[in-house]
Amino acid sequence: MKKIYLYSIIGTLFITASLSLSFKPTGQNETSEKIKKATCVLYPTKGNLTSGIINFIASDSGIKVVGNIEGLSSGKHGIHIHECGDCSASDGSSAGGHFNPTGKSHGGPTSMNKHEGDLGNIMANDSGKAHIEFFDKVLSFEGNLSIIGRSVIIHKGEDDFMTQPAGNSGARVACGVIGISK
Repeated sequence: MKKIYLYSIIGTLFITASLSLSFKPTGQNETSEKIKKATCVLYPTKGNLTSGIINFIASDSGIKVVGNIEGLSSGKHGIHIHECGDCSASDGSSAGGHFNPTGKSHGGPTSMNKHEGDLGNIMANDSGKAHIEFFDKVLSFEGNLSIIGRSVIIHKGEDDFMTQPAGNSGARVACGVIGISK
């Protein structure tokens, strides 16, 4: 009886080990298709009206960022990718800090030394609407620099590109999680 039980355990361990060696998480299989597009739907934080949608599209020139945001006050507003894909806190604080896997200083979108999540400012018109469209050569859909599952935060004020660690752009008025899209 003990031998049968022992053989059963050894067999189970062998099968488990074989399966775990052949399994690769989604997105890591050599035959899987590369991510071509991601989308972020922005929702207002408590007491705000800001909402919108931002698409991230892979291209030979980098990631193209295209979006429309509304419910803003007129003027400039900081926009950043934050480290956590969590918008559950009413003030957006659950999204964590700026996405910065390489440990760089905060900076503007064209700065050589910037967080991967530093996207700069968006400009809202007198109706509170903003359209964005630009390329970013730092953003990625793969590896440790992947923005998939992270969040986008729109801030109440303008990012000054100098104040560390986040540009002094004020409260978080909208938050959304970046997900893979077709």
